[in-house]
Amino acid sequence: MTDNADNALNALYPVLAALPAAANQRLQQHAQVVSVPAGAVVFDELQACQGFPFVLSGSLRVVKAAPNGRELPLYRVTPGETCIISSACLLGHAPYNARGIAETETRLLLLPNADFQALLGEAAFRDFIFQLFSERIADLMQLIEEVAFRKLDQRLAALLLGKGQRLHVTHQQLADELGSVREIVSRLLKGFAEQGLVALSREQVDILDPAGLRRVAAG
Repeated sequence: MTDNADNALNALYPVLAALPAAANQRLQQHAQVVSVPAGAVVFDELQACQGFPFVLSGSLRVVKAAPNGRELPLYRVTPGETCIISSACLLGHAPYNARGIAETETRLLLLPNADFQALLGEAAFRDFIFQLFSERIADLMQLIEEVAFRKLDQRLAALLLGKGQRLHVTHQQLADELGSVREIVSRLLKGFAEQGLVALSREQVDILDPAGLRRVAAG
């Protein structure tokens, strides 16, 4: 690992500074910096987990993919965060059960399995991993609640409200975030436009009536 990667890692993951010198040295010696282009599949279902990723720059989108090509977004991993799917696979000695895709050009620091297991012996690192498990599980429970109990128009309205007044986004990208298909999202957006809630143009959505969208989101 280079000095630049080491500095970036410590800045993004302060917990590593709490590790004993021997553990930190092991990480620096064995971890490898990996660069992946935007759109690349970093890991896929049923693949063996090759190591534990720290995100130095860029972001990963973790999704559950269906045989028909539809995807349900589970969560994103940005610099300073970790992937609980990878953690679970390493802890359970099991293959991946989801797909990780680079949203932008992304730099990862990949810690081999044996070194990940060794770091779990350090209380600071172990607490860091389980704290992230707790946070991600709460996020996933919220996702399950939304998918199971909220209508798609409510979820779309909430998604639009969370992205600012002018969204530079395609209907397909919105569908991917909602785990739906473009045709349904386009139909809902057209309905929103007819109600005067939004204005639609090529790869752009303008929010005209935030209060009206909030009413839709609230059901």
